[in-house]
Amino acid sequence: MEVVTTIAEARARLDAARRSGGTVGLVPTMGYLHEGHASLMTASVADNDFTMVTIFVNPLQFAAGEDLASYPRDLERDLEICSAEGVDLVLAPGVDEMYPTPIETTVTVDAVARPLEGRSRPEHFAGVATVVAKLFSIAGPCRAYFGAKDWQQVAVVRRMAHDLSMPVEVVPCPTVREHDGLAMSSRNVYLAAEERAQAPVLRRALDAGLVAIAEGERDAAVVESAMAAVVAEADLGTVDYVAAVQADALITDGPLHDEVRLLIAVQFGKARLIDNDGCHID
Repeated sequence: MEVVTTIAEARARLDAARRSGGTVGLVPTMGYLHEGHASLMTASVADNDFTMVTIFVNPLQFAAGEDLASYPRDLERDLEICSAEGVDLVLAPGVDEMYPTPIETTVTVDAVARPLEGRSRPEHFAGVATVVAKLFSIAGPCRAYFGAKDWQQVAVVRRMAHDLSMPVEVVPCPTVREHDGLAMSSRNVYLAAEERAQAPVLRRALDAGLVAIAEGERDAAVVESAMAAVVAEADLGTVDYVAAVQADALITDGPLHDEVRLLIAVQFGKARLIDNDGCHID
């Protein structure tokens, strides 16, 4: 495995892989890797001839007062995980490499980015879309792997790639969970012991919503109430949102139908946790 820190080096390696007839997989990350990230690498290595992982804590997606300075980092351990997964190349640029001058061009995905996380963190998805657009430009034609835990992010990136005719196939991969159902996240390290004990309530709330749908409920508000009732059991958590929406547009346009996504965000102390799950309604 090779580790590079510049865009030019990464482009040269990927272009060489394609010239030799190889396919390219891209796994964008902010580091502090866990089994969820490793599952994305596993998928990319299986699907492609050459896999690049990027490790970059993107300042554009952090609003004032969020955890940019304290965001967990452990590059040495990250590289060990990448190597163990069979990754070919890691791009680990500094901020000056990614943004050598104050950035004046940003990417905004409108409707899909507006609800849910967009209401709570209005600058977040412009930062995500901008850095991912830059990474797609660096990588060139490829498959790009994202965790389904950040479902709205998947929807935003898919729409951006479609609207801008990018030669990138966005591949969502299943959420990887702890033994008690908590979705793996780099931010789980912020949880105090009591908060960690209550955090699996997100998974139970999603399950309550899925049960309601399986029993025939099609009113999004009723499904959301079932989810909210479960979250209320966790007295250390503050609910940001619970939502039952159509999976692609992330809105409710009448009775739930076809592909549905249930999403939830809860604040536990310093840790803001998100999770989601989906189902198909015939």
